[in-house]
Amino acid sequence: KRFRMGELKGWPALDANLILIIEVILMFAILTMNATDQILAERGVEKYVLLDGLFFSGLIQPLFVGMSDSALIFTERFAWWFHIVGILGFAIYVTYSKHLHIFLAFPNTWYSNLKPKGEIGNMPEVTNEVNMMLGIQPEGGASEAAPAEIGRFGAKDINDLSWVNVMNAYSCTECGRCTAECPANLTGKKLSPRKIMMDVRDRAEEVGKSIDAGGKGLEDGKSLLGDYITKEEINACTTCNACTEACPVNIDPLSIILQLRRYVAMEESGTPAQWNAVFQNMETSFSPWKFAPTDRFNWAEKVKEEQMEK
Repeated sequence: KRFRMGELKGWPALDANLILIIEVILMFAILTMNATDQILAERGVEKYVLLDGLFFSGLIQPLFVGMSDSALIFTERFAWWFHIVGILGFAIYVTYSKHLHIFLAFPNTWYSNLKPKGEIGNMPEVTNEVNMMLGIQPEGGASEAAPAEIGRFGAKDINDLSWVNVMNAYSCTECGRCTAECPANLTGKKLSPRKIMMDVRDRAEEVGKSIDAGGKGLEDGKSLLGDYITKEEINACTTCNACTEACPVNIDPLSIILQLRRYVAMEESGTPAQWNAVFQNMETSFSPWKFAPTDRFNWAEKVKEEQMEK
């Protein structure tokens, strides 16, 4: 049941199980060390001292009672060294596994978005373009004016995302709280915020390894949108922000989904046909519904009349 989600097949499942197995082995090593240590202390062997509170170590002491003193000393020393070397090796492995979140959780939380939840910011590229059309100078003066050539709107590949988005992906522990709270996922749609973060991390890893090996990097014919994340997934998002609210370390999958969806809408004109009317109404009537802005509060007239009658 732990791996019933499609995104947890293959390496993610192996990685998760390896971490659990390694942790169990390391814990058993320290318990073995304590158990043999206490048996030696009870026998009065020099330099070994009886200690209180070693409840779990005491449970496995009967496994070693029949061993000689020399065998116990060897087992105690071996368990100690095995645990120390294992911890150091595990610390190295952590940097290649999902447990990297142990180190990234704090900076990820520190750099998380502190704006009101649900507030969707404007695209700087669009804001600068509109300001230029209206003749409005940027706040920082001419030095901060928009470039002559507008870049890509939204995000298609990993290089279009911010470094905070990439850090979000590496901070993910794949706990699945975001997916468990996602209303789109709960209703059977393909969207899984956890998969979005895992796909961003996988694409970053793929590009990084390619560059390190002198390969094509971003020019490998693949992209985050299309090869990893489908339009069906991002179109299923309702921007309810439940995934961001559920994350214990403030990861923001919605930010990435919005950037991918903006690319599809503004660069490819690939949004569903049903959305076009909404976009047109937003442009002409400043609301998703097709009525004049002056009629926006007509619905309140009846409420006002009822209040007056009371």
